[in-house]
Amino acid sequence: MNILFGMPVIWETGGYEGEVLLGGAPARFHSPAEAMDAGIGMVHQEFMLLPGFRVAENIKLNREPTRPNPASRVLGPKLESLDVPRMRADARRALNQVGLGIDEWIAVAGLPVGHMQFIEIAREVDKANLKLLIFDEPTAVLTETDAEKLLAIMRCLAAKGHAILFITHRLDEVLAVADRITVLRDGEVVGTPDPKATTVVRIAELMVGRPAAVTAQRRFFAPATEPVLGIENLNVDMPGERVEDVTLAVRRGEILGIGGLAGHGKLGIANGIMGLYPGSGRVIFDKALLPLNEPRLALERGLAFVSEDRRGVGLLPEESIELNIALSALEAHGRFLHPFPIQPLRVVDHRAMRAHALEMIRALDIRTTGPSQQVRRLSGGNQQKVCVARAMTLEPRLLFVSEPTRGIDVGAKQRVLEILSALNRDHDVTLVVTSSELAELRAISDRVVIVCRGRIAAVLPPDAPDADFGLAMAGESAKAA
Repeated sequence: MNILFGMPVIWETGGYEGEVLLGGAPARFHSPAEAMDAGIGMVHQEFMLLPGFRVAENIKLNREPTRPNPASRVLGPKLESLDVPRMRADARRALNQVGLGIDEWIAVAGLPVGHMQFIEIAREVDKANLKLLIFDEPTAVLTETDAEKLLAIMRCLAAKGHAILFITHRLDEVLAVADRITVLRDGEVVGTPDPKATTVVRIAELMVGRPAAVTAQRRFFAPATEPVLGIENLNVDMPGERVEDVTLAVRRGEILGIGGLAGHGKLGIANGIMGLYPGSGRVIFDKALLPLNEPRLALERGLAFVSEDRRGVGLLPEESIELNIALSALEAHGRFLHPFPIQPLRVVDHRAMRAHALEMIRALDIRTTGPSQQVRRLSGGNQQKVCVARAMTLEPRLLFVSEPTRGIDVGAKQRVLEILSALNRDHDVTLVVTSSELAELRAISDRVVIVCRGRIAAVLPPDAPDADFGLAMAGESAKAA
């Protein structure tokens, strides 16, 4: 997709061999602008929106309609004014096509991630010359309902004559919409199964190169009943994931799963306790009061967090792997600094930082050219491993992990879940794992908390009937475990 969209990373790393044909004619794009002019659109896995801009401004970016004014009539068309009514009308039409009913003139900042995804799609749909639309993991941040709506939009676009390249790790979606399937592994085509004759299991086996297990096996382990973290009447003001009056105890040594539908508050619990969004209530960690809204203090006290937002919170994409792994421990605990009597004058011990990074790369099987490689050059799965390595470097007693397998392939999912289980089992780290993948939570957790409308709907054992989980997500059950 980087080649098809003319992304600079291709040319910065030596270009490519072979040929791309668009409409039967050879095409070789050296910039995204050239690809867009040729009718190629891209919905990226990581959002490419400008948060401070309005929805309509994002949809019409670099294609803004203008109208003449007195200055432009004298000095030329570059001084024309924005035609705001037409911009809003075009944006409204595009939003209606993707079924998003929000005001086209509100700012993007603070909108739920699902809304942002549909805004990105609306931006592409609005392009008059669109021929090929590339979707990179478009459903990774969507609820099941929104994902189904997106698949319906894809079918409509295809019916209108647009070609769609759909890149995803959600294999049931592939079977639901694809006319043809190509499976890649390690940069090579390993299979082109017929969507009418293949199965999810067979595609997964092709992807990982071995018979596929869905997730890590759950430990049959009864953790101590002593709570390590007590949450009382927690409220978190996280846009799209508000938490209201949550009370919960996390037992020492357990893996506690938190699930629920998108937008119902499951992500807000960890973000509020770690101080990334305003919170109120009472939190006791290791028998001592943990002040809210103090991210640095949470790290110093022995908590760590792997955010659901790799790009915005979890990583410094332009920096090296070794700096990303070491940074939080360096700032919170003063690790990787040369000894010196005057604390502020201590300098970074680059040799120690690199040695630790190499150790983490080996332990977590991070596929990279070396510790100095920029994190943005890594795949999503390897970026996630860097996030986990960063948290492990803090040597936490309790680790929050949100959406650990979002946007990564089957093999990388398996490895990330194995790493988390080993961290809990071998290093005595209590884990609170928040995920939209209920099957994964049930596979690795000792208990699963279901959040609905900002409150705890149920706390269930992982082997509870499917119906209990379904009822809890709908807010119709309050069973306790």
